[in-house]
Amino acid sequence: MANENPFTITFGRQPNKLIMRYEDTDRIISTFCADNAVSQTFLIEGIRGSGKTVLMTTVANQLIDRKEWIIINLNPTMDLLSNLALRLDDACNSKSELLSKGFNVSAAGFGIGINADSRDNDYIGIIDRNFRKLKKKKRVLITIDEVQHDDNMRIFASQFQIFVRQDYPVFLIMTGLHDNISKIQNDPALTFLLRAPKIITGPLSMIQISRQYQEIFALDEEKGRELSNMTMGYAFAFQALGVAYWNHSAKNMDAVLDEYEDLLDDFVYKKIWTSLSTNEKRIVCAVSEDEVATGEICRRLSMTNGTFSRYREKLIEKGIAETRRYGYVSLTLPRLYEIARKYRI
Repeated sequence: MANENPFTITFGRQPNKLIMRYEDTDRIISTFCADNAVSQTFLIEGIRGSGKTVLMTTVANQLIDRKEWIIINLNPTMDLLSNLALRLDDACNSKSELLSKGFNVSAAGFGIGINADSRDNDYIGIIDRNFRKLKKKKRVLITIDEVQHDDNMRIFASQFQIFVRQDYPVFLIMTGLHDNISKIQNDPALTFLLRAPKIITGPLSMIQISRQYQEIFALDEEKGRELSNMTMGYAFAFQALGVAYWNHSAKNMDAVLDEYEDLLDDFVYKKIWTSLSTNEKRIVCAVSEDEVATGEICRRLSMTNGTFSRYREKLIEKGIAETRRYGYVSLTLPRLYEIARKYRI
């Protein structure tokens, strides 16, 4: 076993030990690197802790090693266009020229000001100038993690579409929860995003998870498979169970399970729970086995089939439930039922 814990529960940080989504990574990179890219945008959607940021970061890290790519990471809580202008200018080694013309940024990161009269001194003009300079030389990948549906995003996405129409070498990856991605795609001003390819971060490879646990903890195949099954392929669970098992090992599996549930609860499930409606919470607490018949859930909750169907679809869209076979419902997240029944509805 290694001397240092290789797992992490810090969101946004790429773990030392991760499970690669080879197909999704290759799909994005091959699309963006094609001579005639069929799409310049990818949306990555998934529940909290499902590996959206890791997938986006993996793509960015692979492209940054190629000399023809510039990677720009934007913060969705800051003004996106002005932030892009500043970072693109910096990447193009023209920051000193920009600042000499009176471009300034407030301490908060907002409110980029322009003092000169030239049209190219406004931030869209600055972006245009740099994209024209980069055309046929380099490509720019913009990444935005956990997007929100607000005026800031609406303005940025609308202008991004103009950049695409101008045939600029610019590409975009955005990650977000289902509700936020859906609202952005269905915004009347942003309907072009409905045509953008979308990747939903489902379960990781159970074979890869088992193999990683076997290698890290020097386990046999049966024990590695047992731990893998405990994660249900959920990305954060892979890291959380790794941390818990590292801390307690096989000597005390009760302690492993307790810490595992605590990590799921503290870092993810509390936030997921507060985002659910009352009826969604009731359905989650009714799925007490591996899978439960829809009729049985309706009986337990005194809920009509029509009402149940509406809320079931919402839980499926959010990545919390699934229907492995007709007429049955399962939860997709490990230990969710055991933890959720301790919450108040």
